[in-house]
Amino acid sequence: MKFLFSGTVGSENPTQASLTFVQAKAANDAGNDVTIALAGDAVVLFNPTVAENIQGMGLPAFPDLIKYVKEAGSRRVFDGRRISVA
Repeated sequence: MKFLFSGTVGSENPTQASLTFVQAKAANDAGNDVTIALAGDAVVLFNPTVAENIQGMGLPAFPDLIKYVKEAGSRRVFDGRRISVA
């Protein structure tokens, strides 16, 4: 199956911002094709300085989620433009 997970919440709400990535990780672990789309405030989440300082309550560390997304080869879309994240 193909899944599109979209996020619009940024670092102002770490728990809610992390949930998009937790859900995408679970879908990818189950063998699905995953795309993550970020818009609005969520675009800053791939900034390394921002990502290092996000910790959702009761969730994996956000930098670990970002690392997983990159290693899994999930597609990332920001404000409608597909990009690669280093």
